[in-house]
Amino acid sequence: MATAAKTKVAILDDYGGIAKDHFDSINNAEVSSFPETLDPGLSDGRDQLVERLKSFQVISTMRERTPFKSDLLSQLPNLKLLLTTGVRNASLDLDWAAKHEIVVAGTTGAKPGDPDHSKDTHLPPPPGYDSTTQHTWALILSLASRIPHDDAALQTKPKQWQSGYAVALGGKTLGLCGLGKLGTTTARIGALAFGMRIIAWSESLTQEKADAAAKTAGLPAGTFKAVSKEELFRQADVVSVHYVLSDRSRGIVGKEELSQMKSSAMLVNSSRGPLIDEDALYDALDRGAIRGAALDVWWQEPLPADSRWRSYSGKSELVRSPHMGYVNADTMNVWYAEQAENVRRFLAGEQILNRIN
Repeated sequence: MATAAKTKVAILDDYGGIAKDHFDSINNAEVSSFPETLDPGLSDGRDQLVERLKSFQVISTMRERTPFKSDLLSQLPNLKLLLTTGVRNASLDLDWAAKHEIVVAGTTGAKPGDPDHSKDTHLPPPPGYDSTTQHTWALILSLASRIPHDDAALQTKPKQWQSGYAVALGGKTLGLCGLGKLGTTTARIGALAFGMRIIAWSESLTQEKADAAAKTAGLPAGTFKAVSKEELFRQADVVSVHYVLSDRSRGIVGKEELSQMKSSAMLVNSSRGPLIDEDALYDALDRGAIRGAALDVWWQEPLPADSRWRSYSGKSELVRSPHMGYVNADTMNVWYAEQAENVRRFLAGEQILNRIN
């Protein structure tokens, strides 16, 4: 009697190599991992992805690391279940997938139960906490306190000691380009931890909405001041970008906005790279037009080996990180556990959890 073929499962873009711990225990599944990202926006990348994935029935993705638009999906004839993380992903063509009977499912990041805190277990962060906000402040503080610069100097220059000055954030102005959930949590820390003046702008922001955001943060009305876009860039000592990327918001921080910033100001982006005009920012930093920038997101990810940003040596300071805002072991393990559970449900013919199409 012939043995039934195992369902082929592909895990994409698992840079940290933790997904297989959750997937390898699934019965009747043949699991393959492909940690090297291929860009389907490039013809060679799309062709390589098709060749890599055309035999798989289940594909696990991580956020927007690999987009799945109709031109790629249409060349994957065996695909039945596409797994992503979170509950929304603009890089997936959900309508096309639904029309062609491909189930797309996300994750909530929630883990029920009363955990034993004495054990080394992976627990999701508590409600209201967001790792992107933590990383945003890590970027701000690293830039303001010159930590990467001084760390490198102490390792490479034997006589280097206190070669410059940090920025005291107390009493300075924090400008939020976008005052949604992440903008609000970032602003709250600036106000409470450092006594910063908080101003904010978005195309739809009013003072009433700014007051409502302050209320959700447990702060009194007036703590967050809604200003014009020009006022934000002219007044802020730190500009932190918290905008959703869309066709309308692409390049929302451009040459004009950068020219309005103080020469002592700092720019931080933990949202999406294309929100900022790449050439305009590189030129401003290269010339030393602002104190510096801290970037967690890029115009192409992973950052190419020959990217000018890897070898940057301009006049302004630059803090770089590889899109780490959401990458913490606790959340990632919970996400992969949820994905693995959906694979088990798929194989058993049970209802898929957190379907998003």
